Amino acid sequence: MQHVWVFLAGALLCNCVPHLASGLQGFSFPTPFARPRGVGNSPPIVNVLWGFANLALCLLIAARHASMPDIGLDAVAGLAGGLVMGIYLSLHFGKVQRDKQLS
Repeated sequence: MQHVWVFLAGALLCNCVPHLASGLQGFSFPTPFARPRGVGNSPPIVNVLWGFANLALCLLIAARHASMPDIGLDAVAGLAGGLVMGIYLSLHFGKVQRDKQLS
């Protein structure tokens, strides 16, 4: 079960990157709070807050569930979570951007 938690931490870490990057640059970007959810853009401040919340949860989960003697397996689980989330986000937001260009 520990590796599932670390997998989730990796996914949250990956998800925080585009939100923090967009928000810190002053760009709007889709969040779960936009309309339609995950497709419409949220203002930069919402992205900074959402990205920071993802980062904070990632760190809390990692601090609680990552084990230093087993860091090899934890690192693999965390990287796998980041990779899965990254692939999902690239596919989802790639479609969102293509759909916006068509309209």
